[in-house]
Amino acid sequence: MKRVRWGIIGSASIAQRSVIPGIQQSETGEVVAIASRTLEKAQDVAKELSIPQAYGSYKALLNDPNIDSVYIPLPNHLHKEWAIHAAEAGKHVLCEKPIALNAQEAREIAVACEKADVVFSEGFMYRLHPRYALIREVIHSGEIGELRGIHATFTYNQAEDQENVRHKKAWGGGSLYDVGVYPISVARMILEEEPLAATVQALFSEVHDDVDMMASGLLEFKRGVALTFDCGMWAAGRNTLELIGTEGRIEVPSAFVVQQNQQDNFFVMTEDGCREVDVPKVNHYAIQTDVIGRSILYGEPLTYPARDAVLGMKVLDACLTSSREHRRVEIV
Repeated sequence: MKRVRWGIIGSASIAQRSVIPGIQQSETGEVVAIASRTLEKAQDVAKELSIPQAYGSYKALLNDPNIDSVYIPLPNHLHKEWAIHAAEAGKHVLCEKPIALNAQEAREIAVACEKADVVFSEGFMYRLHPRYALIREVIHSGEIGELRGIHATFTYNQAEDQENVRHKKAWGGGSLYDVGVYPISVARMILEEEPLAATVQALFSEVHDDVDMMASGLLEFKRGVALTFDCGMWAAGRNTLELIGTEGRIEVPSAFVVQQNQQDNFFVMTEDGCREVDVPKVNHYAIQTDVIGRSILYGEPLTYPARDAVLGMKVLDACLTSSREHRRVEIV
């Protein structure tokens, strides 16, 4: 079976801890090279993760004809630059979320990938986990009645690490960029529509370069349905999802973070009681690799194409504007 040969642009912890092992466990992909800002760093990671080739620059990796596709886990402000460079080099692109700093940058990436005829995907691996297909089955079955609201959270406490890239404003730092994108994306996915408006209240921290360290928001959808959410980098950790219907609700205790091969069940609660829904033990990073791989190898359509990433950035733009300007922002 032909396999997609992956190069990794950057040595971020998410790449080492999750995405590279996911590619290595996939059916369609193999990691053949990694690049870092220094050759020594790239060589260290390559040795640790059994990657054949190491490069001391991102451009050197893109010039390698033996690489078909790249994964970009760089800080947010570098996504646009290197996604476009990769497309121009003829490489397919998986870019870590969020795709860019704003919707305009996202459109430029999408256009560059379309022009180069390469596959592009944004790294929201959790959406491809089979538990979300099971959750949609419960909703569509009518077991919890008509969906009336969604509440999602994603918080953690990393405030003491003031030099972290997530605390650099010009680099796309802040909780909305880092973890707020998950509640936003899950509501769009579950409802299969785009929100009409956003209202967000945020805590901006002077000691963290004025990024939002905590944010609470409301996204308005059609038919009176809304997402309420909170996200933060200076709060106790949780990542939960609650779907409220007229006849019951669904609770997902760990909605976005799944440890490798860990089983994360969810719960359906109605007047008949509470039932636990068993979820398969899978690696959603490997699933993500194979969805992209089948698109590259066989032309299968992506579940979430580049257009979805652009629409998601439009929503994030509205949330960021609302949090800074203290007003409701319509999304058009």
